[in-house]
Amino acid sequence: MSRKKTQAYTEDFRREAIRRSELEGSSAKIVADELGISAQQIYNWKRQFTRLSEKQFNTLAGVDYSKDESNELRALKRENKKLKDEIEFLKKVAAYFANGQK
Repeated sequence: MSRKKTQAYTEDFRREAIRRSELEGSSAKIVADELGISAQQIYNWKRQFTRLSEKQFNTLAGVDYSKDESNELRALKRENKKLKDEIEFLKKVAAYFANGQK
C-alpha cells in the first residue's frame, strides 16, 4: 500500500489562500476548489498562522522574533564570538612581546 505524497506549499501560497477565503462573498470551500486543495487545509493554515503569528513571529516585549531578525541575530552572535577570539589572541601576543622587551 503506497502512501499519498503530500504537497509542500509555500508560506506565501498559504497566506494568499487564507486572505482570499476571508474576502467578502468568498469562503474557504470556494477558494479550496479553485486551488485544488481541501477546505480543511485552509482552516488548518489559518489556525496555525493565527496561533504562531500572535506568539512567536511578531514583536513580543520589544523583541522582534521574525525569521529575518533571528537570522541577523545569529550572524551578529557569530561575529561577536569571532571578535572576542581575536581580542584574546591580541592580548596573548601583546603579553608575549611585552615580556620580550624587558
